[in-house]
Amino acid sequence: MSTPIGIISSAHMHAHGFTAALKADDRANIVGIWDDDAERGRAFAEKHGILFFDEADALFGKIEAAVICSENMKHADHIEWAAKHNLHILCEKPIAPNREHLDRISAATEDLDRVKMTAFPCPFSPTFQSLNQKVRNEDLGRILAINGTNQGKCPFGWFVDPSLSGGGAMIDHTVHVVDLMRRLLCCEPEQVQAQVGNKMYGESWEDSAMVTIRFENWTLATVDSSWSRPKNDKTWGNVTLKVLGEKGLSEADLFIPGIEVLTEAGFSQRGVGANFDQLMVAEFLSAIEENRQPSVTLEDGLWASKVAIAAYESVAQGGEFVTI
Repeated sequence: MSTPIGIISSAHMHAHGFTAALKADDRANIVGIWDDDAERGRAFAEKHGILFFDEADALFGKIEAAVICSENMKHADHIEWAAKHNLHILCEKPIAPNREHLDRISAATEDLDRVKMTAFPCPFSPTFQSLNQKVRNEDLGRILAINGTNQGKCPFGWFVDPSLSGGGAMIDHTVHVVDLMRRLLCCEPEQVQAQVGNKMYGESWEDSAMVTIRFENWTLATVDSSWSRPKNDKTWGNVTLKVLGEKGLSEADLFIPGIEVLTEAGFSQRGVGANFDQLMVAEFLSAIEENRQPSVTLEDGLWASKVAIAAYESVAQGGEFVTI
């Protein structure tokens, strides 16, 4: 039996990939989409052949699960609405852009006995899973340090409006890599230090950021979370990890599989291999079907957000280390 699902906002570009993945899985029944930007929502609904709902409550009353793809600063509102309607939740990252929203989301979902998942597709990468297995097998010995990157093109739009995004590149790109590091180390981050810059575009929002993290086991990690790729670059960006252990070094580039394409429009790279969004959506639906929490939880998203929030606090304190 398929699960009735509603799309809450099409603000984030990943809404397209998530919707396509849901439509490809027989266990999902997309009832429709609601968007507070009606013009944007109707265009999205027409493109994907689904219904548009003018009122959020009308959609919430017909579904059992919500896929939230709104702007970062609206996640808390939409998660609270979904929790009030006792829905399963899959929410786009970053879950929370500030501590107030962290508290609101935690309070709204603490007693919610439903599937609660963060839209982190990277843990489903076969490349990452291979790296994680090496760490689990102790092939690298004790992990001493990790260097991670999430360097991409600037998405502009609401992403560069802090009133909607909560920040710039640092809030957008830090969380993916932090989540992967937590999975590799099986412990929590304790202290964070960060610097930001705006040399790429020269605007008030940061387009580059370097975040340093000390974990509970004293492993040090860095995350380059930048919008540093030019608009004509061959790919949107990357997610990479270099893991240094007592026995050796292992490197992973999660999005490298692909073919190079040269057309009159220019050079590009098109991915091949695993569809991370499809695997992530499949896990969400499996968790609903099996009445369990998913392998990527809402709590994982909250932890990753805590690191990004602490990074902004570090910047405000002149680059001092901040305890989470």
